[in-house]
Amino acid sequence: MRNKELGVLDFRRIEKLVELWLDEDIGHGDLTANLMVGANATGRFCLAAREPLVVAGLPVAQRVFQVCGRGITVTPEVDDGATVDAGATLAYVEGRARPILTAERTALNVLQHLCGIATETSRYVAAVEGTGAEIVDTRKTTPGLRMLEKYAVMCGGGRNHRLGLDGGIMLKDNHIAVAGSIRDAVEGARKSAPLLTKIEVECDTLDQVRDALTANADVIMLDNMDNETMREAVALIAGRAVVECSGGVRLETVRSKAETGVDVISVGRITQAAPAVDIGLDEA
Repeated sequence: MRNKELGVLDFRRIEKLVELWLDEDIGHGDLTANLMVGANATGRFCLAAREPLVVAGLPVAQRVFQVCGRGITVTPEVDDGATVDAGATLAYVEGRARPILTAERTALNVLQHLCGIATETSRYVAAVEGTGAEIVDTRKTTPGLRMLEKYAVMCGGGRNHRLGLDGGIMLKDNHIAVAGSIRDAVEGARKSAPLLTKIEVECDTLDQVRDALTANADVIMLDNMDNETMREAVALIAGRAVVECSGGVRLETVRSKAETGVDVISVGRITQAAPAVDIGLDEA
């Protein structure tokens, strides 16, 4: 899987993020590296996986090193989206040792985090294999890191839900309460929405599902329904709208939810609670 197949990273925005990250960590200067490492000393290091993982974020880690020090080269040995075993070399980092060591922690932090999301996502994707359901993310992301975290989801084989509030209309319980009814909420949204914008309605009950169908919602979210009720909802919808399952989705429950016949399963945990994986910078 090549980077270009996974989605687009906005490197203009990444550059700004990297500057903020490095400013936060370096402060007025790296006392250890500046005092202990000669200005002209060079080194060759490798980014090494210390556990099995799915790769995500190598281009971002590369920018961290290169922004920190001119002339640093980062040579990837694998592509984002690849699955590797413990001990695999992800990339080689070469150049002046002082800025490489200064950038080490920041580069590892972002790489471990994004690989963790990709790895966790891949577990959910594997768990629903063969059911026809797709795993999608949510807006439960770290402020400032949404683009990167959603990119990592794609590296793990998942799909992106809305990238932001401008990515589609999702009518949740509070929107419906303000509008008065599902029909009024959908009709009001459709009158002013851009022509190709999809409208999704969150439903807690089968009666709400019926109302959403009558209102011609494009996507119906089954929120925190038990599996039997979801099966009834899927049969009721009968292909007239995309069906999303949401709420209480965990690795041990995701397959049974997928087997109800839903089209997509949104999982907040893949971005909100994925553990970082173990990656180190070792002398090569």
